[in-house]
Amino acid sequence: MDIMAYAPWGAEGILIRVEADIRRGIPGVDITGLAEGAVREARERVRAAFRNSGYVFPQDRILINLAPAGVRKDGAALDLPIALAVMMGAGLIPAPVGEGASFPKSLMVLGELELSGRLRPVRGVLAAMAAGLRAGIQDFIVPGENAGEAAILAQDRYAAVHTLGETVHALIVRGDTGVFPPEIPPDNPPGAGDVAASSPITGDFAEVKGQRQYKRALEIAAAGGHNLLVFGPPGAGKTMLARRMPSIMPPLEAWEAVEVTRLHSLAGQLIAAGPETGPVTITRPPFRSPHHSASAEGILGGGKSIRPGEISLANFGVLFLDEAPEFRAHVLQALREPLEDAVITISRADGPVRLPADFQLLLAANTCPCGRLGVNADTGCFCSPQEIHRYWRKFGAALLDRVELRAAVMPPGSEEMGQEREESSAVIRERVLRAVEIQRRRFRGLARVPADGLGSARRNARLPPGLIETCCPLTDAGERTLRETAREMGLSGRAYHGILRVARTIADLSGMDSITPEHLLEAIQFRRLGDDPYDIFSAMA
Repeated sequence: MDIMAYAPWGAEGILIRVEADIRRGIPGVDITGLAEGAVREARERVRAAFRNSGYVFPQDRILINLAPAGVRKDGAALDLPIALAVMMGAGLIPAPVGEGASFPKSLMVLGELELSGRLRPVRGVLAAMAAGLRAGIQDFIVPGENAGEAAILAQDRYAAVHTLGETVHALIVRGDTGVFPPEIPPDNPPGAGDVAASSPITGDFAEVKGQRQYKRALEIAAAGGHNLLVFGPPGAGKTMLARRMPSIMPPLEAWEAVEVTRLHSLAGQLIAAGPETGPVTITRPPFRSPHHSASAEGILGGGKSIRPGEISLANFGVLFLDEAPEFRAHVLQALREPLEDAVITISRADGPVRLPADFQLLLAANTCPCGRLGVNADTGCFCSPQEIHRYWRKFGAALLDRVELRAAVMPPGSEEMGQEREESSAVIRERVLRAVEIQRRRFRGLARVPADGLGSARRNARLPPGLIETCCPLTDAGERTLRETAREMGLSGRAYHGILRVARTIADLSGMDSITPEHLLEAIQFRRLGDDPYDIFSAMA
């Protein structure tokens, strides 16, 4: 039987074959295969876990090989595979008995050992099982606290164990009967309320007075997956409304939920949960909001073992950058390629690694460093034109050109604050859901049409250029409006297509097949602002 393990690396990871050779000689354990510190230390953890679980550790020379040998391995998830490989090599696991009984041809094992023999959860279980299934592995052993992840893909072909002893018992039962035994509840089970991390819904749109244009921009962004920039003085409600965006976003489709959960599992950001809580699947679009002090690796991904960054954890969801100009300029500019390609490629000496990054960007910014630009003449801005220019140019024209929606907001006036009723998130969400379903039907129908880039199309924001003419039919008046606007505004090709994509979403929200001048004018209205911080004065008009 082949003992297989998994090493997280990029989005796919690496399958590792764990081999043990036991021979006569001075007692000791050698580990080969470019094992890093945590893996080399496994020999001491395994030795203590054997003793405290009632097993006798072989007093021979033991060689552990982790293949492929040319790939570096790190992390404690190899503890349990190494322990099982030693047991198999030493004959400590009885051979299956009975007619037709046998061990599986290959078995994927994941788990970190405590000195007591208990198992600790590990990251990347869902990604490991996906990689194992692609490689033809059908049997898995995982820590009990990772059972919720295992249940998503493996169904009844896995064993969730809590100790080294339970692992041996599960393997013997699998060899004798062909199926794993049901999970044995742990002595100290995790709380039933521990579930996977998902998008927090922090309030309702009805709680925010006024800001109709900003609310409309958020509705269009949620329906079409478009990027959005909102700017204005402090106290206008930029952050308050942005954090309510999850309340109007549609749920993920089944395949999207598995992909999002897999990425969060790789990053170690799933809360442990056993089978009593069911499969641990993130069903809402993720909403990530990193602090402006975040490093480039934290936002984009990378590090020594290349973990997903915030743009990958926001896959099929939203990356919200509050106080966006306070982020490092090179971090903001590095978002341009992922916004265009929906993936990020991280180059290393060992080779490039691609991580999914199909996210929509939500930027919130003040108009100037002091935040007073556009407030009023008496308590106006204290910044010089040079300071304002230096503050705003962190965005750069290339990044802003990829932002289809821009909204300038001012603090609500007394008339707006006195309004009794505002439209609730539930009402807005119904319109968004109808528009999203229209897009899903459209892209399912276009899946039969060869088109470059269609595989990444989930919303109108990802509509390939080759299909814009097909998917965005204009009325005669709409064509004239668009030509005149392109000539007057000097639109780039990307901006031209961006207006059409936004207009397509607005038409979907209205339930219309063709794009009319009204749809185009609303899309143009959201596009014309944001290139200059002084555009805030248009919101005062």
